[in-house]
Amino acid sequence: MSKALEINKKLQNYINDFGLKLNPVQQEIIDYNKTLGDIKRMQIDPSQCHFLHLIIKISNIKNVLEIGTFTGLSALTISLALPDDGKLITLDKNEETSKVALDYFKKANQDHKIKTIIKPALESLDKLKNNKFDMIFIDADKMNYKVYYEKSLDLLIKGGLIIIDNVLWHGEVADKDNLDKFTVNIREFNEFIANDKRVEQIIIPLGDGMTVCRVL
Repeated sequence: MSKALEINKKLQNYINDFGLKLNPVQQEIIDYNKTLGDIKRMQIDPSQCHFLHLIIKISNIKNVLEIGTFTGLSALTISLALPDDGKLITLDKNEETSKVALDYFKKANQDHKIKTIIKPALESLDKLKNNKFDMIFIDADKMNYKVYYEKSLDLLIKGGLIIIDNVLWHGEVADKDNLDKFTVNIREFNEFIANDKRVEQIIIPLGDGMTVCRVL
């Protein structure tokens, strides 16, 4: 049985050299986030940008919902991959970071595809109950992941995708002695998804870990 590679910085740089290239505005967002201190961790990893791009392209996805916008890297990634008539609704309660994201959407000429709703996501999800999406990306407050997931299932077409970020939680989910409330919550969430017969799912070790669920 072959052993999975450990991806160090040198190997990651090599992979990046031969993979998809970021849009200049995506790189601007990454550079901006580096100035924000510890909260830059809320950004998805560039490798996840490439994955989202390809999954949208190969799945012919047109209508997407994102829960958690931050400064807009994942939303811009999704929008750039969507067709010209594709649509993205992105939810976040932070007015300041949402304004930053909107400026980047305009700079990349993607604002016509993106609708930003600035209020608590649980409120927005209830108001979107009559909508249907091809894909939902969840990357928001971790303690509400299960609620977001359940509401997302009601909003997806059959065969639609739910993609959830941070499911490996810096590797801490594998340490059963770690009883931090966030770690325990993610660990229990992962167990719940693994036993959910409504979807088929895999965990992909990109960035901080992504679960991809396909609705059956």
